[in-house]
Amino acid sequence: MGVFVFLPLVLPLTAWPIARLAEHRLHPRTATRLLTGVAAVMAVCSTVCLALAMVVGTAQLPGNPLPDGWSDPEVRAAVPYDEVVGKAAIPALCAVLSACGRTLWRHGRVRRRAHRALAGLRGTGVAVLPDAEPYAYALPGGRRDRVVVTTGLLRSLAPAERRALFAHERAHLAAGHHRFLLTVQLAARANPFLRPLRTAVAYTAERWADEDAAQTVGSRRTVAHAIGKAALVSRGTPVATLAGLAAPGPVPRRVAALLAPAPAVRRWPSLFTLVGLAAWGAAAGTAVSAMASANSTVTMVRILYAATPL
Repeated sequence: MGVFVFLPLVLPLTAWPIARLAEHRLHPRTATRLLTGVAAVMAVCSTVCLALAMVVGTAQLPGNPLPDGWSDPEVRAAVPYDEVVGKAAIPALCAVLSACGRTLWRHGRVRRRAHRALAGLRGTGVAVLPDAEPYAYALPGGRRDRVVVTTGLLRSLAPAERRALFAHERAHLAAGHHRFLLTVQLAARANPFLRPLRTAVAYTAERWADEDAAQTVGSRRTVAHAIGKAALVSRGTPVATLAGLAAPGPVPRRVAALLAPAPAVRRWPSLFTLVGLAAWGAAAGTAVSAMASANSTVTMVRILYAATPL
């Protein structure tokens, strides 16, 4: 076990290069899936290792209800600097669980309130709210997924731009972008080193919807105009895990990308490119993180099994 228990806590640093390069060098769909997968695995691995270290810490607390074998010297020796690391892991894991719990609760609360607000409207795929405040977002769940838009935003857009708006929001719902966004939000709560991946996925998910909307509408320039107008007048979405046309972020970069040629669809970058090296580096870091956490878990279980009397 040894120092390997600490590796998953710092290996997210290996994903920082791809978090930056994927925004520019990969197709948004590929980038979103890759970065979300890396963030999810690394977050789980770092949380598991915190839990393993916490076992050593709780065994040192007076009056703990754990079996006496859990405080065996062999168990404590499995974690380097057990007296400091074990006890520090207790509040750290509690903070992680609390932060993830708050994120899930807030996400669920906003969705429930949004669905209740639409209860009196017709059950169509588009809900138009009589509100002068301009905003729009994709609302999944409930009886059916819906696109929520206000009359204030619709008045700000030309007919072609409205079609781009609806195509963009439907693309969010069809691809389940809220799941990607929620996953990276939770990952960033579990390990702060994963925050660059959260920021990158928030951008690539919007770019993914931009490209799908451009294909549906048949005009990249129209989608670019709609994004620019919506960003100038809209206040975004009610929560970061809900996607929308004018989501906070680098809107000028999205507009510039739409005014450029469509990105090439490539499922995995070549190793002989800068983005390929970064992608393989992140994949290697993820694999090492998974192996380190699995090895640490098996080692701890075996030691506890041997140290705990039947």
